[in-house]
Amino acid sequence: MEDDSDKTPCKYGAECFRKNKEHLANFSHPPKAKRKSEEGKQESKTKKTKLEHFFKPSGSSAVEAENSSSEKEETSTSKTPGDEPKDDSKSDNTTEDVEEDGDTMETVDVKDDIKNKFKVEMPQDFYDLWEFCKDINPGKPSDALLDTLGLQLVGPYDVLSGAFRKHKGATPCYVLHWRYYYDPPEFQTVVRGDAEVQHHLGYYRDDPKELPAFVGSNQAKNGCNIYQQGGNLFAAVKLHIDKLTKSVKDKKKLETIKDLGTSLMTFAKKKDYCLDLKSKSMLARNKKVVTKTFHGAGIVVPIDENDVGYRELPETDAGLKKMLKKIVDSKRDDERMAHFDPLQEIITFVQFANDECDYGEGLELGLDLFANGSPIFHTATRNLLTVAYSLLGRDEFGEIIEAHLDDRRKDNVSQLS
Repeated sequence: MEDDSDKTPCKYGAECFRKNKEHLANFSHPPKAKRKSEEGKQESKTKKTKLEHFFKPSGSSAVEAENSSSEKEETSTSKTPGDEPKDDSKSDNTTEDVEEDGDTMETVDVKDDIKNKFKVEMPQDFYDLWEFCKDINPGKPSDALLDTLGLQLVGPYDVLSGAFRKHKGATPCYVLHWRYYYDPPEFQTVVRGDAEVQHHLGYYRDDPKELPAFVGSNQAKNGCNIYQQGGNLFAAVKLHIDKLTKSVKDKKKLETIKDLGTSLMTFAKKKDYCLDLKSKSMLARNKKVVTKTFHGAGIVVPIDENDVGYRELPETDAGLKKMLKKIVDSKRDDERMAHFDPLQEIITFVQFANDECDYGEGLELGLDLFANGSPIFHTATRNLLTVAYSLLGRDEFGEIIEAHLDDRRKDNVSQLS
């Protein structure tokens, strides 16, 4: 018998479905006898118990998931973006004194601080927009665009403003700060807009170790769709201004918007930012998208010379949406169980795909279940995405999705409120 004592124990233990030689050579697994025993016990469980591994029943647990979230929330539509008082005048985008994570005071580079808190690095346009806003409103750069454009800088910008340092409540969960209900781990909110529809702008990146692929927008009250808004924040804000100029009728307000737009474009051109809706890098990235997913932004995964890395789901988007709707709309657990069988079959196909290194299929299905929004699929979403992100080397996204599913809110998404 091969000695596995020097190998790293596989994190999936007896449930590991991977059979490739490289994995088996590097990781240890329970003895076959033990695995067969565990498999036998699994097979002896009722179908309902097996099913509950992937979804929450329609009864109290699903309802409690909604209610527990609602109890934590206060409706944000009654707030305006400026409701949270801040004093940004002492902010500095080079260094920051950080004390919320410990008793001792230390000075750290603010870029590293943001990366440590939010698990991802902010691009240069993030900091340049802050400088632009400081020129407009030195005391409160976060609110510089609020009166004219209805936009407020949030999320990681609260590190620059000093809002986290001044926060006296419980330690925030940074990766959930301004993370809206339908924001996948790939999306990081940095600007909020109309609170009524929960409009927000954020960076979308395919890999947490890479800079963003584009700036996207979402209206969480209207669903999961993410729309491309340009390759940087200046392009996204310019697009927002262009839309406002077509809808605003008041001449004085329209003039103010246009003046701000001119200032923004002048600043952006000095910094050599592309203000096109589709930058060259975005067009190049779009060619690498293997599938659009329900949210529309698409996913990119490594594909090798043998075309290994992604395989299509054995169901169309339309068919999968109908399948999920039947599960959600079921009135009884036995009815839901019957409707869940086709989805269980797809999950099994994902396990085979993972074993053959087509990791993109599990990522797609997990993101589609997340985009559906029903708490019924949270367990399956967690299982699919944590495995997919681990296999793809995107562990930071795995941490984010776990935190989000533990506290997924439809309102009150600021961790400072």
